[in-house]
Amino acid sequence: MSMATMNSDQEEYDRLKEVKNFDDSKIGVKGLLDSGLISSIPRFFHHPPESRPTTTAAAVLVPIIDLSGPRSAVVDEVRSAASTFGFFQITNHGIPSAVLRRTVAAVKSFNEQPTESKMAHYHRETGRGVNFSTNVDLFRSKAASWRDTIQMRLAPTPPNPEDVPEAVRSEVYEWDREIGRLGDDLLGLLSEGLGIERERLKELSCSESRTMAAHYYPYCPEPDMTYGLTSHTDPGVVTVVLQNQVGGLQVKHGGDWVNIEPVPGGLIVNVGDILQTAKMKEERARENLVKARSSRSRRSTTSS
Repeated sequence: MSMATMNSDQEEYDRLKEVKNFDDSKIGVKGLLDSGLISSIPRFFHHPPESRPTTTAAAVLVPIIDLSGPRSAVVDEVRSAASTFGFFQITNHGIPSAVLRRTVAAVKSFNEQPTESKMAHYHRETGRGVNFSTNVDLFRSKAASWRDTIQMRLAPTPPNPEDVPEAVRSEVYEWDREIGRLGDDLLGLLSEGLGIERERLKELSCSESRTMAAHYYPYCPEPDMTYGLTSHTDPGVVTVVLQNQVGGLQVKHGGDWVNIEPVPGGLIVNVGDILQTAKMKEERARENLVKARSSRSRRSTTSS
């Protein structure tokens, strides 16, 4: 890999070639930084000026819900937060703080290993159930983001333990045991918030598939030129996010971006596209039912 090529100001810019050179090196963003050969980020990490990060954010607080409160009150809070923000933070969720700390520390430890130690895990083979790479969509996106990621399929078929980096292996499985339980609890609350039986979303197999993505954002020489993670929606039913205490995460509320300030011991819950779609379909069905009832009532009145 030629660092000079990646940072040159040559007139001809072959993005695909530079991306391929970078990916073939298997060093990731952290390895690129650790090489000591760059003072600016490669051009394929540059985002268009009009879409680059800004420091402004709306002064709105994302709801924080204490799951240890009375069940009916918690259901009401979850319903309100999920339908207005689509995001909320939870406390007293039952996952020990020590598990949260160990999970974050393990991911940090893996990413801060010598580059050569991580290169064996760097690949984009989805069939193995676990991979380590820079940007899942590196070859498809118009601009890359400044992060490395361990992505792992945990259910229904977990990967071969030998394929999971040893630095995170025990912590990942410990996290999965805890998050499986919490996921069922959240689906129960969301089901009740939708006005259906507590076990309904679980019965619909909403908890059978689980994927873990552990993102690592190293120091960036030009933070105003790129993102750690671009704006997106999550495709699943629900996402639980363990945020460290550094901050930087934002969600969109109305037309504004809102900072999610870290809460010690807290977790962030994100309503995914599947659940959002299901909610919209249910609302339309209810509206149609009300219209049908109203129509029947009017017909009955005019015929009387």
